[in-house]
Amino acid sequence: MLGQKPSWKRTARKLAILRTSGRTRVSAINAVCGIVDYVAQPLAMLIAAPFLVRHMGLAQFGIWMLVIATVSSGNTLTTGFGDAALKYVSAARGENDRVAVIKVVRAALAINLFLGLLMGTILWLAAPYAVHHVFKIETVFHSTSIQALRIASLLLIVRSLESVFVSTLRAYERYLPSVRINVLSRISVILISVLIVSAGGQIEKVMIATLIVSLIATLLQAHALHTHVGQMHFLPYIDRTLLSKMTSFGSFSWLQAVSALAFSQADRLVIGAFLGTSAVAYYSVCIQAAQPIHGVISAGFHFLFPHLSAKNASEPADELRSIVASAFRWNILIAVALMVPIALYSHSMLNMWMGGPFASVAGRTMSILAVAFGLLAVNITGHYALLALGQVRFVTYINLLAGALSVFAMFVLVRHLGIVGAATARLLYGPVTWFAYLKLRTVLSDKTALSIRAAQNLEVAVEEVG
Repeated sequence: MLGQKPSWKRTARKLAILRTSGRTRVSAINAVCGIVDYVAQPLAMLIAAPFLVRHMGLAQFGIWMLVIATVSSGNTLTTGFGDAALKYVSAARGENDRVAVIKVVRAALAINLFLGLLMGTILWLAAPYAVHHVFKIETVFHSTSIQALRIASLLLIVRSLESVFVSTLRAYERYLPSVRINVLSRISVILISVLIVSAGGQIEKVMIATLIVSLIATLLQAHALHTHVGQMHFLPYIDRTLLSKMTSFGSFSWLQAVSALAFSQADRLVIGAFLGTSAVAYYSVCIQAAQPIHGVISAGFHFLFPHLSAKNASEPADELRSIVASAFRWNILIAVALMVPIALYSHSMLNMWMGGPFASVAGRTMSILAVAFGLLAVNITGHYALLALGQVRFVTYINLLAGALSVFAMFVLVRHLGIVGAATARLLYGPVTWFAYLKLRTVLSDKTALSIRAAQNLEVAVEEVG
């Protein structure tokens, strides 16, 4: 139309505004930090996997993956209240309420310490039974496996405390300090593991090294919180009123974390119980290659949670809707771009990476996993947006439903299809969680309606005063 600027000029002007926007720069830095934080460990493991499998053997490598899966499962359960800490610290930060921030941090430390001790104790006591009766582990590795699981129980306690410091830094949208520590510690664990294995050390020594590195990382995270956020009090303490609020949100967040285990760790535990540790080794390598499809996007978009939480109290629905729409478009584009190459060329990738015999066993599994993680990645924008808007119950319910369906399918399919069955069961999870977008549309529409009514009431009040 006459007088209308060409589309490329409008786009260039928008880009120029974004480049000069402080908020955009912060969000971009946090997104990149989130991606780097996630990618560091899987990338290091991808590089080290051929060496570790060759020197440890499929059985020992599978045991190590089982122990890691157990730690990750327990860690998810102990840090399930992390989203509650992040949300309430973000809200207090938005209101410049420093006292409230400190109370939330101390309450989160108390909750996570309790859960960490509880889960750690359970794992310590259950380790012999799990090794002898749950997982198909060769007799020669029983003693080593029990020791590794008991070291893992101590690791759970350390990581449950570390997660509070990381969540608080993220609530302040300070991703870089914690990411530096995380990346350094995760790469250090892989490098030390390679050194231990090359010297003939077994899994329990690898786990001891992991525990020491994690303890150092936790202390560094606490120091980073002091440095970048301000003086903090780290003595656990629970205010009853605050506990009620955090429990209301955090209990659903915890249930959501439980359901997420179905997609993150349960498959390896089921495979270990039904098929043995060698099958776990094959499957775990495929997971390491396919999981970044979801993990990279989730890490990169995590900044939406604290960002929208802080804006929710003061910004109109149109502003929130614009942020969500833009994030969703990028979400879809990146998910497709990451999923398609791995799904189509998984056999060739495994052949170059792990060798022909490995690829012939696991190639199909890796293709299915790539599609499963791609489908799940589609829900990331809706997931974080709903959490930021306080819709944790809905997010929990759909994740519980998705997790239940996936776990049920796993128990049925693994027996008949092996590791391909476990990968196939994962296909159910993602599409169920897409209902988040229907709920998000309703929530933002309701927020718009409330804003309009508030504006109308204000106009009426002004007219009456006049």
